[in-house]
Amino acid sequence: MLLTNLKAATMRDGYGLIADAAIMIEGGRITWIGPSAEAPSGHEATDCQSRLATPGLIDCHTHIVYGGSRAHEFEQRLTGVSYAEIAQAGGGIASTVRATRSQSKADLAASALKRLDALLAEGVTTIEIKSGYGLDRDTEMKMLKVARELSQWRPVDVVTSYLGAHALPPEFKENRQGYLDLVCTEVLPAVAKAGLADAVDAFCEGIAFSVEETRRVFAVAKSLGIPVKLHAEQLTNLGGSKMAAEFGALSVDHIEYLDQEGVDAIARSGTVAVLLPGAFYYLREKQAPPVAALRKAGVPLAVATDLNPGTSPVHSILTTMNMASVLFGLTPEEALMGVTANAALALGLKDRGVLAPGMKADIALWNTERPGDLAYPLGFNPLAAVIHKGEIVRGML
Repeated sequence: MLLTNLKAATMRDGYGLIADAAIMIEGGRITWIGPSAEAPSGHEATDCQSRLATPGLIDCHTHIVYGGSRAHEFEQRLTGVSYAEIAQAGGGIASTVRATRSQSKADLAASALKRLDALLAEGVTTIEIKSGYGLDRDTEMKMLKVARELSQWRPVDVVTSYLGAHALPPEFKENRQGYLDLVCTEVLPAVAKAGLADAVDAFCEGIAFSVEETRRVFAVAKSLGIPVKLHAEQLTNLGGSKMAAEFGALSVDHIEYLDQEGVDAIARSGTVAVLLPGAFYYLREKQAPPVAALRKAGVPLAVATDLNPGTSPVHSILTTMNMASVLFGLTPEEALMGVTANAALALGLKDRGVLAPGMKADIALWNTERPGDLAYPLGFNPLAAVIHKGEIVRGML
């Protein structure tokens, strides 16, 4: 497939814009990209009518496999009840755990596909999906199996993360050590043996797990050869990011309360900062992530929906890009980098996120003039077509 008459945002060194571009695709990979005048000869060209081409978008932090709804908690928070108070009263994550445990794989897949479809309709070609709403061996593995199987039903690559250290399940409410024993000695080894997790995640926060508890989980993950990532510094500054940096974490996510010491630590470790403005918005937080300090330290900034039932029921990656710009001060270029090149880094993926020879031919085509236009509007989707693994899977060229 030879695509011509394109404006290509390659996302190498910023937009990396090629004004009149052509892209050659062979065997599911990009084999050439450059000015149309220099395109390889002897191939039938497909005129893309001056559309903008970007890498397929990557949502690098989601929780889309779950049961039930927490719309009532949204109403509670609007009346002044805090997220922490809801969690301490048995709501929050624990509420979703009860619903998720009760559902079959088929039911979980059916609801997850609806959420996934909303993201695919906006150009997503790779998605990360976490467990964490089972908090027992069978349900956690059920969630991860459902996540893996979604790629059999839709044209998308799925990356999974085991999030056993998300919250204490009710049966271990008075036995933290017992639950950590379960995670570290039974569930995590079983997940690893079954090949169900590409990474291990944890929620390091005052209402969840301490730095030392999380360190124990990460040490087991490291011994099993599984990379780690962390929900860190969302509500307080516990120092989880510094600990994650010791393990060479792929990413630290949320990080509203990250301090300069934490910034320096993740800069040294090459860890990606994943910004999640949806949760910031829904929880009506006041302290934004230290974007200026992260920029100065050269930390890659990724952006994700954090699509989950409680704190970020955001089904739009384009809206998330806008939120990252308006609420956190990212430029539109940084926002697009955050859902392409830097999102790939946050997942440890080196074969996507930019338009370049050798990369997977995951490409989104947009009916827009400039790449900055993607972060500009709310409620408008200019997607024209999606190419996944070299095949047109949405729209027409």
